[in-house]
Amino acid sequence: MSRTTATIPDDLTDLMEGAIRAGVFENKSDAIRRVLREYFEENENARIAAAVSLYEDGDITLGPAARLAGVNRFEMRDILREEEVKLRFGPEDMASVRDEIETARNLE
Repeated sequence: MSRTTATIPDDLTDLMEGAIRAGVFENKSDAIRRVLREYFEENENARIAAAVSLYEDGDITLGPAARLAGVNRFEMRDILREEEVKLRFGPEDMASVRDEIETARNLE
């Protein structure tokens, strides 16, 4: 899991602290993770845009892009084509191969 630093306005920090004290969240990390998950679950277009951007920049391959977007590989391929993103075929290195294998293992 990666670590990220964020600057949050005081009013949101106060609400987060209050929610932690009230037992809504376990801690700040839990609060941020849950809020982000809920956001991307409720905002499919943002989730897909993020996956497309990561794929386009070469940060992830098709399998992980599909997983992040919440679609299957064929739908992701079609989305990338619609967005006029050049498709890359085949993994570029061993890390990508491992990533593709792990994604395939986790397919429903």
